[in-house]
Amino acid sequence: MPEIVEKGEEFDVVTYFLQLLDNDKDMSSGIAAIKTLLMILEKKQFGTIHILHTTMREAVAAMRNTDLSIAAIVSAGELFCRFITLSLDDKHMEECRQIMLHRGKIFLTKLNNSRQVIAQQAQRFICDGGRILTHSRSRVVLKALITASKNKKSFHVYVTQGGTENSGDEMIKDLKAAGIECTLILDSATGYVMESVDFVMVGAEAVVESGGIINRIGSYTMGLCAREMKKPFYVLAESFKFSRLYPLNQRDLPNEYKYSRKHLNDVAKVHPLVDYTPPAYITLLFTDLGILTPSAVSDELIKLYM
Repeated sequence: MPEIVEKGEEFDVVTYFLQLLDNDKDMSSGIAAIKTLLMILEKKQFGTIHILHTTMREAVAAMRNTDLSIAAIVSAGELFCRFITLSLDDKHMEECRQIMLHRGKIFLTKLNNSRQVIAQQAQRFICDGGRILTHSRSRVVLKALITASKNKKSFHVYVTQGGTENSGDEMIKDLKAAGIECTLILDSATGYVMESVDFVMVGAEAVVESGGIINRIGSYTMGLCAREMKKPFYVLAESFKFSRLYPLNQRDLPNEYKYSRKHLNDVAKVHPLVDYTPPAYITLLFTDLGILTPSAVSDELIKLYM
């Protein structure tokens, strides 16, 4: 855990947030955002619930202004604030703060276990001798594959390079370190490899209300190929990535989701970082809330935000 960084008497939200991610490369931006909000709740005093909400919104806005993907930051921040502030009427502010701290820690503990829960759910779909295609690097997909390998299953994983960042190279290193057979392929080789795999398994930066996903650029192309060749397309995603967005196409995605902050003023000449895969191309979503069909996502979102 990084030390509290202060500017004068002010807690430096962005510095703390970035330190969390720097200290733990395996931590998602959503979890780091929740830990940052929890630290604010612990270190600051609030006169009213309204002031608390305002402070939390400002903190989320500050974290959004980093060059990290904002999808998980936004959804995790919204869910965290919603969860901790439920049913706090007629209570003293300090009592409310203690209740919120307790709830926040429970919320964080549950989410910290979410990858393991999802990995276990995916085990019966990963068969001995199978061939799996995945896109770039996903921490939760990696967890599922390593868990399957530890369960004495033997399979082969094809990993796409993942665009200009070549994050697929890192995924390959992680898989090889776990003793899993794997092959790095070009993103453009997705169609060629698709006919020889049993299914596709990808992560997600966000799961939207329709049951579609926002994920690294190329996921939509992979979904198109999978449906055309009648291959299952599985998505592994934690529930804090459930977002109240309802895009109908690529243009509906906000630019701040698609481009890094430094390029927002001129996106015409910049490659998008993510794309939207509609629910029609997704077979199942593996989440810590259970295994869902895309059509069930909206019901789960209602439960989360009630």
